[in-house]
Amino acid sequence: MHRPTRNVSRVLTDSASRYPERAAIVFGDELITYRALDAAANQVANLLVSRGIQPGDKVALSCPNLPHFTSIYFGILKAGAAVVPLNVLLKAREVAYHLTDSDAKAYFAFEGTPELPIGQAAWEGFQASADCTEFFLIESGGAPWAGDGAPESYASVVAEQPVTFRTVGRDEDDTAVVLYTSGTTGHPKGAELRHRNVYDNALAGTDLFASDPEHPDTYLCVLPLFHAFGQTVIQNGAFAFGGTIVMQPRFEARSALRLMLDHDVTFFAGVPTMYWGLLAALDDTVDVARLAANLRVAAAGGSALPAEIHKQFEDRFGVTILEGYGLSETSPIASFSPFGEASRVGSIGVPIPGVEMKLIRDDWSEITGGADEIGEIAIKGHNVMKGYYKRPEATAEAIHGGWFRSGDLARRDEDGFYYIVDRSKDMIIRGGFNVYPREVEEVLMEHPAVSLVAVIGVPHESHGQEVKAVVVKKAGSGTTEEELAAWSKERLAAYKYPRVVQFVDELPLTSTGKILKRELA
Repeated sequence: MHRPTRNVSRVLTDSASRYPERAAIVFGDELITYRALDAAANQVANLLVSRGIQPGDKVALSCPNLPHFTSIYFGILKAGAAVVPLNVLLKAREVAYHLTDSDAKAYFAFEGTPELPIGQAAWEGFQASADCTEFFLIESGGAPWAGDGAPESYASVVAEQPVTFRTVGRDEDDTAVVLYTSGTTGHPKGAELRHRNVYDNALAGTDLFASDPEHPDTYLCVLPLFHAFGQTVIQNGAFAFGGTIVMQPRFEARSALRLMLDHDVTFFAGVPTMYWGLLAALDDTVDVARLAANLRVAAAGGSALPAEIHKQFEDRFGVTILEGYGLSETSPIASFSPFGEASRVGSIGVPIPGVEMKLIRDDWSEITGGADEIGEIAIKGHNVMKGYYKRPEATAEAIHGGWFRSGDLARRDEDGFYYIVDRSKDMIIRGGFNVYPREVEEVLMEHPAVSLVAVIGVPHESHGQEVKAVVVKKAGSGTTEEELAAWSKERLAAYKYPRVVQFVDELPLTSTGKILKRELA
């Protein structure tokens, strides 16, 4: 039986029908209405159909936070194809892997800059992929193309297409998006998300943030749109409720604050390092009172938010950061802190409507004990992916009876609120004792000299692993590494405190702003 369509492109087309002249995207001096954005997406859909793209085909996209990303994303969906968003930092060999693994038939790529030649890597990766037949270069408007060959100009070919298109109907269980996991172990895997997975997650804003199309929010888009968090919470979530997106191609704290002031931003979402950056960028030149007066929602996800950043942000902005939790495999939102309620610092909240969560052991058995018991989070509901593309064995390992195992360790309090302890793979085992890095990081963040910290395990001959803290100090602090280790020794159990402390100027970050711990070992 053909089930009703929930083609994700509806979040755009429905708002374009209701609010055609409302601003959909603001980028620099450019303002794009819903009517214009929908027309641009229709041109992309017509282009794809003219090149033989069929419903169910995969189409890849490499583009930073630019209006092009959004019009192409929805154009692919309108044509009945599935979007494969790629990290803009991928090199040619990695691009070729993703195109081949996803069976992509067409590929759109932004040209980039001399510092980040996205288009060159994309073009080389495309040429190394046997079955991807269409390549469209989104030109940056700078210097002429300096790479090999002559890729087709996106601007030239899309301009020839009609601005009307009848959206291809899709079953709600058809694949809408294939999101590739980070691939910290083995090759990256493509999480296949159904139309209903992505659509229902976008519509969750009603319950999570009291989103209301009659009083639309203005969203600052600093999270990369190729990632699930930015794609769902900002792009799709904004359009589902007729909101306006102010785009920043790459997060930079001072310019982000300026955009928030210039456009009266009411909704900000970011990873913890972004909040850390905003707080560090505040000075006497920033009208914090006006920022705080405008800001309605501050949402955080991607990794654990230190309690100290939570407190500082609330003190300065008067807004409680709502922590959420999810993964690419869960579209991504699985839980969120309830809007309008007093915060529980450190909690990722409760499961969103239509989603269940529980704690399990390695053998999938459920943990039903007290608040101090730690287990792996398992998730079930409308948000859980179809599976890993072309990987039935990996899917079977991850999903059992509709439950998806996350790899994240947590505890649950008596009211059903969840608290992430750590990634199971990040847990340190020192002398037979389990050490959870986040707990140590929270303590170290209380030291007046610590600006940011990452705790990791390093090899040790007798203990197996030793606890190491890699710290970014606050400017002007004279605290030594030995003094910080001694300070932590007074506040943590003997097996937990970091014997090794290293000061660094900065911590390595992923393209989504998460601390890249594997580069610190």
